[in-house]
Amino acid sequence: MHAADLQDRDGGVLLLATLFGLFAFLRKLYGDAGYQGPKFQNALKRVLRVKLEIVKRSDAAKSFVVLPKRWIVERTIGWLNRCRRLAKDWEKLNRKALAFLRLAPIRLMVRRLGKAK
Repeated sequence: MHAADLQDRDGGVLLLATLFGLFAFLRKLYGDAGYQGPKFQNALKRVLRVKLEIVKRSDAAKSFVVLPKRWIVERTIGWLNRCRRLAKDWEKLNRKALAFLRLAPIRLMVRRLGKAK
């Protein structure tokens, strides 16, 4: 996490250095148009050995079009927003917010496993 006044592409390299340090097996990263540009690309190459793929909206599209790979992120955010604690409450401490962020998918998996027979 980084401060709200820090642009995503600027804080992204710091975040990704931590993320890929924990999950070194990841080789590909998908991003939106906010992460394109030479500054982010060069910083990413210095920190990581990962391929960045920008998912862009087609210029020919005149109505809503589901973008490839982007729906995965949007679906996950939708699942997390079903948890009232994540959608409505704001925690004072980052560790508490992270704990609830980890509990949300666990809750989802337990519910799904409970329905499976």
